[in-house]
Amino acid sequence: PFFKNLVVNLGLFYILFAVIVIVGSSNAVNLTDGLDGLAVGCIIMVALTYSVFSYITGHANISSYLQINYVPGSGELAVFCANIAGAALGFLWFNAYPAQVFMGDTGSLSLGGAVGIVAVLIKKELLLLLVGGIFVAEALSVILQVASFKLRKKRIFLVAPLHHHFQLRGLSESKVTVRFWIIAAILAFLTLATLKLR
Repeated sequence: PFFKNLVVNLGLFYILFAVIVIVGSSNAVNLTDGLDGLAVGCIIMVALTYSVFSYITGHANISSYLQINYVPGSGELAVFCANIAGAALGFLWFNAYPAQVFMGDTGSLSLGGAVGIVAVLIKKELLLLLVGGIFVAEALSVILQVASFKLRKKRIFLVAPLHHHFQLRGLSESKVTVRFWIIAAILAFLTLATLKLR
């Protein structure tokens, strides 16, 4: 995200890389969906950010000016990402604490997969690590917890994923959720700021 017109040709390995991105983002969002409104609130930030990037990569003049690789036809994905954000915002009304409606695995896996697919289609996979930092942290907390327990028989966190660790430390569910939203918003702004760093 910090280099101008960077293209790394992975050849056939790109298929494996794309699968890892899509499956990884799908499962990371699913792991995050443990508190009322947490995953869907963060998805709104990610989807809006990718909406901007999709619009830019789909327009030759703007992408040339900002020195971002032009991806023909990707401008339409801006509408798709905005639809995800709008639908998630409507869903958040009923999913915020105390939740009346829950996404379940069907919602969280599909939203994560959709974001991963958009990242692959517009060739901005690495940006997902920054804008989706909450999802990355949640997934890493589970991976590190399992690895530590299997190798050392010790836990790093009280419990994984990370949001439950903070709950056990005494923070209320709504406080953990809002703080994670704030971090997600900051990460979204930092990701958008990379447009000017190029």
